[in-house]
Amino acid sequence: MSQASSIVRGEVHPTMSLAPAKSWFYTVSKAIRVHQWAKNVLIFAPLLMSHTITRESSSAAILAFLCFSFIASANYLLNDILDVESDRQHITKRFRPIASGDLSVPVAIWIAIGLLAGALTVLHLLPNAFTFWLAAYVAGSLSYSFLLKRVPVLDVLTLSGLYTIRLLAGGGATGTPISQWLAGFSTLLFVSLAMIKRFSELENLRNRGASISHGRGYSASDMEQIRSFGTSSATAAVVVFMLYIGRPDVTMLYRHPMRLWLIVPLLIYWLFRIWLLASRGELDQDPVVFALRDRVSLALGFFLVVIGCLAV
Repeated sequence: MSQASSIVRGEVHPTMSLAPAKSWFYTVSKAIRVHQWAKNVLIFAPLLMSHTITRESSSAAILAFLCFSFIASANYLLNDILDVESDRQHITKRFRPIASGDLSVPVAIWIAIGLLAGALTVLHLLPNAFTFWLAAYVAGSLSYSFLLKRVPVLDVLTLSGLYTIRLLAGGGATGTPISQWLAGFSTLLFVSLAMIKRFSELENLRNRGASISHGRGYSASDMEQIRSFGTSSATAAVVVFMLYIGRPDVTMLYRHPMRLWLIVPLLIYWLFRIWLLASRGELDQDPVVFALRDRVSLALGFFLVVIGCLAV
């Protein structure tokens, strides 16, 4: 009897597969979170903002991006292995390859080893300054995975610090110094984004009728305080950017610095919009993932790049 006729007759054999099987490539790509590599684009920011792009510096930035991405993916695998039990109790994280059983822990370990080997292969082509910041990222990531993710506030500061380290690593790879203005703006912005991630987790938790975040140090009663922390950090980031535009030395980098003021309302709108969506429970847990899928965010990013080019 064919499978088609069995289905028509209402019979379903245990070996039947009514849904297409996931490819191994898709499962691995999801496990190492290739989409999260978008965060590592921050490595290119110091070079782009210096306005001194050369073939050598561009090549170094690309190699640094690959090295950082391999290390980050290996860390994601390690984090998922450590969090497998708590992820299985989460509304969305239970669908991750390791938590769902699509990828076994031994295979995940071997993939992580392969990613580390690839990162080390690229690392010897980059300056020591990049190696230092990469080591700082690894130390911060491991501290987060094993301990700090369970400590309120410190977990958010660690996440924002890992974003900032990407900027410093990019500067180290290309020999581009990081201004105090970029460091201040990025730190406050990343604190806000990290707070959004925690706030969204608690919003989903509350919608399910739960009150305690499993594997984290927060409860639903912390939501208003987290919202306060995050929105104030977002506003402070905008203020730092506005102060930067008003500096006299900005005219050395931009022929039309006044055009940079057009970025301010776009930045305010994007930050306030994602916080509003998070409050409504309409935001993905990771704001970076949300921005990559959100048409409004992509359009705002396009206009931001256009304004930057017009100001140069």
